[in-house]
Amino acid sequence: MTTVEPSSIQRERLAYQRSRRRKSTVVALLSTVVFAVAAWLTITSAPGWPRVRDSFFNYEAAVKALPTVLDGLWLNVRVLVVCEVLILALGLAVAALRTLRGPVWFPLRALATGYVDLFRGLPLIIVLYLVGFGLPGLRLTGIPNEPVILGSIALVLVYSAYVAEVFRAGIDSVHPSQRASARSIGLTHAQTMRIVVLPQAVRRVLPPLLNDFVALQKDCGLISVLGAVDAVRAAQISSATAYNFTPYVLAGLLFVLLAVPSGRLADWASARAARRQSGGGVA
Repeated sequence: MTTVEPSSIQRERLAYQRSRRRKSTVVALLSTVVFAVAAWLTITSAPGWPRVRDSFFNYEAAVKALPTVLDGLWLNVRVLVVCEVLILALGLAVAALRTLRGPVWFPLRALATGYVDLFRGLPLIIVLYLVGFGLPGLRLTGIPNEPVILGSIALVLVYSAYVAEVFRAGIDSVHPSQRASARSIGLTHAQTMRIVVLPQAVRRVLPPLLNDFVALQKDCGLISVLGAVDAVRAAQISSATAYNFTPYVLAGLLFVLLAVPSGRLADWASARAARRQSGGGVA
């Protein structure tokens, strides 16, 4: 087996590209350091910096509040996992209803469209109040009273509307000829969706789904408005006890640490999808 050696022109081109990348990396690193130093000097030289430092970046207050905030964050993580599974299932079901063909399915399509329009238009905080205080007010048998469950229901209702539209865009992006080919070989509509359409649709919409997952991680902290002792509520209690805002900063940093891996995963999925499309592969 013989190997092809690159030509001298190609070697020069590769060397030039490597030098450009090294130069770009050095320039980016230097500019980042200069910007960070300038921002730090500007903030720390402000007249009110000592008071802000003691109120928002107090090390003793952070250490004291860390155990309770971590316990609350664990509740946020559990709510996130359960809600994400339910959102994917409900969003996919709504998207499937919206893509049904034929006049006989018009009532279901209209119902699914109304659901999407309603919960995409309502702010999440309003849905939390309506579900968290409205459902228990009905005093019906079987209606939960726990703020964690009620907050999770509100999150599922709102985010399922967004995810349904993401799934519907993926389903509509599959060329109709593939559905026709699947039906021509005897597959039913359900089999066509499960075997042919949905695998392609999910691959195509994976990046926006991951972005919705990152947004859900942050909004899980809003269940605290219903009284659930999550990371935000625990920070609020610690802040009221210590008369210091550092627990809020601590909770925010923990949410950031939770979101960074998901954000990088979403970036990787977006770049992978872009490479597939530019290379002519099936996304």
